[in-house]
Amino acid sequence: MAAIRVEHTGEQSEITRLTISHPDHRNALTWEMYEQLYAACEEADARGARVVVLRGDPAAGGAFAAGTDIRHFAAFADGKADGEEGLACERRMSRVLNRVLALRAPLVGVVEGPAVGGGLALAAACDLLLATPAARFGVPIARTLGNCLPASVIARLKDRLGGARAMALLLTGELLSAEAARDAGFVYRLVSPGGLEDELAALTERLRGCAPLTLAALKETDRRLTAAAAATDTDDLLRACYGSADFREGVRAFLDHRAPRWQGR
Repeated sequence: MAAIRVEHTGEQSEITRLTISHPDHRNALTWEMYEQLYAACEEADARGARVVVLRGDPAAGGAFAAGTDIRHFAAFADGKADGEEGLACERRMSRVLNRVLALRAPLVGVVEGPAVGGGLALAAACDLLLATPAARFGVPIARTLGNCLPASVIARLKDRLGGARAMALLLTGELLSAEAARDAGFVYRLVSPGGLEDELAALTERLRGCAPLTLAALKETDRRLTAAAAATDTDDLLRACYGSADFREGVRAFLDHRAPRWQGR
């Protein structure tokens, strides 16, 4: 069953653990899962969580999240080609990503495999990332779907990875290795699979012992510093890509497990 699983642990249930669970589809998020993630963030803040942990269901073969479930896009990829449905989808996802970024408590991401597309956007929304050597990061839409990203996501990636590396990742559609992500500062610590749980426990305990108002203020300052770039209007670009023949071909090719045939229109 596709869901965001929520668990509260710790001495006073101060740690909220969120698990992205959609094992049959590499933990790809459905619309319902996005809404569940939004609600889980609301609950974490309401409970006064001191730390939030986000990770993928291990039953998905190590995947953190394979982005948005592409089957949702099929519903409008063959419809009218004005891009409005795609723009609505991006706004829906942006609403959830903004809520994740607004969490008062530090958000620790645990990545043990692919974090791609929307999964990379979620990883970039984390304050600290722990990763194993099997982790991979990327947004391969330039060679798969032919859609586009909103300014807020690109701004976050450039802020976390560096402008040149982020643009190279987006333009080539390549995946970044765990080692390269650590060297770029995107991954806080690279850990062997056997030591991951101990490292997570130690980091969680360290954050739980810090002043919560200070951590919340630092996070909010960081969010405000990147708000200007994130506010850039790219609706016209999103409409153009989502309304294109190439996007419709990309979705069909993805679901048919074949390479897309781009036409540039």
